[in-house]
Amino acid sequence: MPNPTKPRILCVGALTMDTIFRLDRLPPGPGKFIPVEALQIAAGMASSAAASIARLGGGVSLWASIGDDDIGRRVVEDLTAEGVDCSSVRRIDAARSAFSSIFVDAAGERMIVPFYDAALLTAPQIMPPIAEGAYDVVMTDVRWPLAAAQALKAARGAGVHGVLDADTAPLETLEMLLPLASHIVASEPAAEQVTGESDPERATVALAALYGRDGAFIAVTGGDKGCFWYDALEGEVRNMPAFAVDVVDTLAAGDVFHGVFAWALSRGHPTYQIMRFASAAAAIKCSRFGGRRGAPTKSELEAFLTR
Repeated sequence: MPNPTKPRILCVGALTMDTIFRLDRLPPGPGKFIPVEALQIAAGMASSAAASIARLGGGVSLWASIGDDDIGRRVVEDLTAEGVDCSSVRRIDAARSAFSSIFVDAAGERMIVPFYDAALLTAPQIMPPIAEGAYDVVMTDVRWPLAAAQALKAARGAGVHGVLDADTAPLETLEMLLPLASHIVASEPAAEQVTGESDPERATVALAALYGRDGAFIAVTGGDKGCFWYDALEGEVRNMPAFAVDVVDTLAAGDVFHGVFAWALSRGHPTYQIMRFASAAAAIKCSRFGGRRGAPTKSELEAFLTR
C-alpha cells in the first residue's frame, strides 16, 4: 500500500548553475549565435531530481558540494525556493561552484559544456543521518562518486532503498557503485557501456545477470523506446512505452524520471505504477523548455495520466 506519510528522500550528487540557450539549431562551428530564449537555473542530476520530488510534494533533502562563492549561494537559494532542504549541502572554501553552458535546438536535442572544480568531488567528512533512519529512499547520481558510495552503503545498512541514477561515467565509477544499489536505473548509453549491449532490452537482461542476483531492481531508460525493467519473478523484461508528446527540450528528462521514480518508490507504489509515473513526468518535462523547470506538479502529473 502507498505510504500515507510525506516521503523522506535524500538526493546525492551534482549541483550546478545551468545557463540554457534555446536556438533554432545547434552551433555548427565557430561564430556568434543569438538564442531564441535563455535562462539560468540551479540544476545537476541529483539536484534536478530533488526539485522534481519537491514539485510533487515530497520531503526531499540534497547532499551536494558548492564553493564559497556567489554561484553557490544562488543555486542553494534557487533550490530552497523550490522546497528542497539544502542544509546538507557542503561548502568548500577556495573552490568554484559548478556551472554549465547548454544549447538546446528546435528538436529538443542539446549540447552541454559543464565545469566541475575537482575540490567539489573530494571525499566527504560528514554524512547526512542515513543510518539513523532519517530517509525512506536515498537516490544518488554518479557525479560525486565518493559520497554516492558512502550513501548507498549507509542506505543498505539502514535497510532503506538505495537508488542509483547510472548515467555515463568512467567505467570504474559505475562498477564501484552498481553493486551497492538496491535499485539501478541506468541510461541507455551507460547500460551499453557496462554490458556491451546496444539494445536496451538486451542490456536490461545483461545488467540483471551482473547485478540483480541479490534481488536488486534493474531498469534501463531508452528515450523514445520507453523504459525497460527486469521482472525477476517472471524472469523476463517489461516495457513501459514512452508517452507521445511534442518534444521541445530533452534536457533533465532523465533527472526528472529518476526523481519521480524515487518519490513513487518511497510511497510504496507497485513497480508498474512507479514506471508509469516516472515516464509520464519525463514526457511532460520534454514538452517544456528550461531543463528541470519543466518538471510537473502532482496535479499536472495526475491530469496528464487521466487524459
